[in-house]
Amino acid sequence: MSQKKGPKVSTEMVEEEARVPLQAVLLADSFAQKFRPITLEQPKVLLPLVNIPMIDYTLEWLASAGVEEVFVFCCAHAKQVIDHLGKSDWGTLPNFEVFAIESRDCVSAGDALRFIDQRNVVRGDFVLVSGDTVSNMSLTKVLQEHRERRKKDKLAVMTMVLKCSKPSPVTHQTRLGKDELLVVTDPESKQLLYYDDGRDSSNMHRNSTRHVVLERTIYAHKSAVLLCNELQDCYIDICSQEVLELFTDNFDYQNLRRDFVKGLLSDEIMGNKIFTYEISGEYAARIDNLRGYASVSKDIIHRWTYPMVPDILFAGNSIGLKIERCYVYKENGVVLPQSAIVGPATVLGEGTVIGEKCIIRNSVIGRGCTIGENVKIEGSYIWNNVTIHDNAQLLNAIICHGAVVESGAVLEPGVVLSFNVIIGKNFTVPAYSKISLIPQPTEEDSSDEELEYAEAASGTAGSPPKPFSGQHRATNGYTEGLVAEVDGARHWDDSEVGVTGAGYRWKDANQEEEWRHSVAPVPAEKIQEMVTKEEQDYLDDAVQDAVVWPDNAANSEYENADEDDEKPENKIAFFDKEVEETFRRAVSETSGVQEDHVILEVNALRLACNTSFSDCAGAIFKAIMNLGLEQPHQTSSELFGNIKRVLLKWRNLLQNYLKTEDDEVEVLLKYEEICLDTGKEAALLFSAVLQVLYDQDIISENAILSWASEKQGADESDKIFVKQSEAFIKWLQEASEEDDA
Repeated sequence: MSQKKGPKVSTEMVEEEARVPLQAVLLADSFAQKFRPITLEQPKVLLPLVNIPMIDYTLEWLASAGVEEVFVFCCAHAKQVIDHLGKSDWGTLPNFEVFAIESRDCVSAGDALRFIDQRNVVRGDFVLVSGDTVSNMSLTKVLQEHRERRKKDKLAVMTMVLKCSKPSPVTHQTRLGKDELLVVTDPESKQLLYYDDGRDSSNMHRNSTRHVVLERTIYAHKSAVLLCNELQDCYIDICSQEVLELFTDNFDYQNLRRDFVKGLLSDEIMGNKIFTYEISGEYAARIDNLRGYASVSKDIIHRWTYPMVPDILFAGNSIGLKIERCYVYKENGVVLPQSAIVGPATVLGEGTVIGEKCIIRNSVIGRGCTIGENVKIEGSYIWNNVTIHDNAQLLNAIICHGAVVESGAVLEPGVVLSFNVIIGKNFTVPAYSKISLIPQPTEEDSSDEELEYAEAASGTAGSPPKPFSGQHRATNGYTEGLVAEVDGARHWDDSEVGVTGAGYRWKDANQEEEWRHSVAPVPAEKIQEMVTKEEQDYLDDAVQDAVVWPDNAANSEYENADEDDEKPENKIAFFDKEVEETFRRAVSETSGVQEDHVILEVNALRLACNTSFSDCAGAIFKAIMNLGLEQPHQTSSELFGNIKRVLLKWRNLLQNYLKTEDDEVEVLLKYEEICLDTGKEAALLFSAVLQVLYDQDIISENAILSWASEKQGADESDKIFVKQSEAFIKWLQEASEEDDA
């Protein structure tokens, strides 16, 4: 293998790199059940993500990042994974080899790593990743930091990749559907000191208050520690060989985070250390649940994962397509009548036929699908060879290969139809239902049913790894003939799938929590329920805060430390930032923004930060204006058009917080602040935008006149925008006098 060019390093490192290629261990089994019933028939890593199997995104990233050998560990549905790799082009890439390692006895990630350790295939530091990971990050810097750290400290066994991702203040979840993560690190060395992903907190979903106990040993000998709940675990780890040995020596290490990471952090005897590496400006996400599946799909469509995007070919994406305006992608052979409405953020797969007067938005349509006339599809993910008959409606659903939705059927938000399911005519499937041709396993079944269903398809356990030649190409991204066939003689429950339907409806024991991990947006009633609980928690905390503290030096020290944070200007700046981030999250939701959700989240922030409706109005207005100012423009006229469009679009949201004249005046004061901060271009448009606010009944005549009146005794520097708007204000005054007369 030829030596790769790069920066000059020590002779010792060059020899080591020449001797040991960069390796990766890819776990093709998630050892979880969040994608059931789908994963009883097909492994998660082969499920289509924007019409490409998940594992191909992971392999493409590893190949582009300089990894030379990838060991793909297969367990459940191993034969399907191995067949896919054998038919793909991964074996044809230069300096990139993919090996499959199969075992049917492993029931956890810990078992998998112990099995890999027994095989003695890993010869140095390696990248540990799951086959449901999408990333475009460079590994150069994190590998360099890990190796330099290892030279100084052999106990630095792992580096964990993290990314900033602010959780919702209401649901306490990230946009990937994961619970709020809490980590404590040493800000100087980046050593991980504490890790809590919330899954051990039994009251996490019922109470917004998070109780965390930090042992004194965590910070006793540190000059400072950083506690953060705005990070996302990317589940990308740079590991030394010792990591495999630690799993072999500790059979109670089953889960990578819950057991291994927390085990190392609490083990003071061995002294092994984990460090963190935070990325920014790069993309990395693991698809852990259906909400994460939807979020990553949107990111791919909106090109945050570039160059792994639908219109760029790579070894896992061999079908050409074209991209049109508003992120509409069409593969070859799509039949689309002029009466159909498609977009924005929609992908149409090869050979799909769409009927007259269809409306398809914010959705992915697979290959070989047939969609009848007058069908409405919104925020849904339709896989290959699906048939949807006339007048059907699908909202935020997942439809697997070969499924049929008959005419007039309605799928409510969050529905999952597994392979070859049939929904009968004019039947409505309730929200969050999961339908499969496979009956739901009983409670007595073990936790590895995927292994039982896949047993016949697996090869010999422990077979030696072999690189794939890539002589065959996978055409549809999934293996044909793997799903169960519909037995015409079988009796299906009409109340579950309709008179002409076929399938079993799964009953989730925790159905009340189904909305948390669904592809559908969080229901408004759930947000209202959580906001109400937040208000109660706030009142409870207020009662506790009423306790009188003893007047001593220690308490004075704490008060002085927090004094800057309590300053009004810092408090408002923080609140404005939080509101804008909430607003931007809503804008980025391509499945359609629900203003009620934004209002509920802002109300929760108002309670948490103890701010007024005027503060809310100012913060919302600032977020809307910043969105308009950021739109591409060449002239002041174009900028004014952008600002006017966003104000009209979000007028109702802003008006919700304009309860009084004082609230409206606060918006004008905030507008002055924005113009002074953003520069001359925005300032010149003050008077024009002010007239738009008046014409659209956002700001009243009385509020404008009151604002101008308050400025009469101000310094000349505070009258800039009043003078700019002098003609308009004079016209309002004259009109008011005429009305009085």
